Amino acid sequence: MTDDVLAQLRELQQADLPTHGGRLLAYVYDSGLAEADEIGRQALALYGATNGLDPTAFPSLRTLENDLVAWAARLLQGSEAVGTVTSGGTESILLAVQTARDASAAVSQPTMVLPSTAHAAFHKAAHYFGVRAVVVDVDPTIYRADPEAMAAACDESTVLVVASAPSYAHGVVDPIPEVAELASARGIRCHVDACIGGWILPYLRADGIEVAPFDFAVPGVTSISVDLHKYAYTPKGASILLHRTPGLRRPQYFAHADWPGYTMLNSTMQSTKSGAPLAAAWAVVQHIGDDGYQRLARTTYDATLRLADAAGAIDGLTVVAPPATTLIAVRTDERADVFTIADEFVSQGWFAQPQLSFRGQPASLHLSLSPATAPRLDELIEALQQAVTAAQAAGPVQVAPELAEAVRTVDPELLDDATFDGLLQLAGLDLSGVIPDGLGAVNALLDLAPPRLREALLIAFLDRLMRPT
Repeated sequence: MTDDVLAQLRELQQADLPTHGGRLLAYVYDSGLAEADEIGRQALALYGATNGLDPTAFPSLRTLENDLVAWAARLLQGSEAVGTVTSGGTESILLAVQTARDASAAVSQPTMVLPSTAHAAFHKAAHYFGVRAVVVDVDPTIYRADPEAMAAACDESTVLVVASAPSYAHGVVDPIPEVAELASARGIRCHVDACIGGWILPYLRADGIEVAPFDFAVPGVTSISVDLHKYAYTPKGASILLHRTPGLRRPQYFAHADWPGYTMLNSTMQSTKSGAPLAAAWAVVQHIGDDGYQRLARTTYDATLRLADAAGAIDGLTVVAPPATTLIAVRTDERADVFTIADEFVSQGWFAQPQLSFRGQPASLHLSLSPATAPRLDELIEALQQAVTAAQAAGPVQVAPELAEAVRTVDPELLDDATFDGLLQLAGLDLSGVIPDGLGAVNALLDLAPPRLREALLIAFLDRLMRPT
């Protein structure tokens, strides 16, 4: 029976994208180190039954968490920093916003000032916690936050300003000293979202690469989020939220004693939480170590620069911004669209993430490199060239005029099942609980829709996929 169950899981997994081998350029981060992967798996199994709800019941979890936080604080130059291991970058960001809100309880209608490139998790936090997001456009040529415009957007309701190191969409580091200074001058907290760069930038700096200031060495930075399951290569899901001092972290905690059960005391959004990801993260970090991380960082960074040069030399492609770490975004000219390029890329066994147009910026294709990709870089460059050539031969996806008009005029508030089915019929799509092989036509359709309708359409799409059959 055990073998049968595991065989069923392996059969189902055949339809998934490959998590190892360096061909998946989003969602997962592959160190290419088989021993590190095996140690992570063993630690997951060893701690699968533990519960981080009460660190006095499982004192080993407290030790593991404090060790990881100390490692991150050292990397990010926080001599007094404290922190919390969370389930991922989004939870770390949610907690940073909640903490800033609760630290300013006298502000009745709190706001936070974000560059338009800030991660969508900040908008999720705004939705959850009632902290209105004030979005400020970035410099349209270099895609970095505009400190002067952000300063002008701050007022007495502002409880948090945000910067990225780097931004996910374009892979550039915001001018964090200037952003932190404007926050500090106004007595406002400043959070640096280093979820995707915080574990790699310090190791690049140690290897002699010039790295823009972004961490606690910058005066005014009050909190930083850094993910372990990205460039620390640990199993999902593990992230760290650091605060510069213990006093800044205090409002993050939640306690409730006014009920007849145990006194609830939580440091994260979760109460019950498995100790398995924490133990796996600790084990992988200990195994790879500083020397290993420095080597992996340089390998991936060098591969990223080479890919950026090669992509920029492909006829029809443009690299959106010089990569600061390991992220690249590319755009295409009018002979093709990135959605078709993405589909062609998948047909060759690679996966890159399409990004829809935004505030006058055309759609782009996002690639996150990992160390496991570096040995296959020639294959990747050839596949990208072939995908662009094929997409140019096919031409951009053509959306029928009546369908284009429908997506421009549908009220997102009125998008019920019947309306969604009508749009699917117009588009010639039949989901039937199955994800289409090629998403180029779907993405091209979404690209025509305004952001609120995109959200409604994707919610409807997810709702349709996630119904038992």
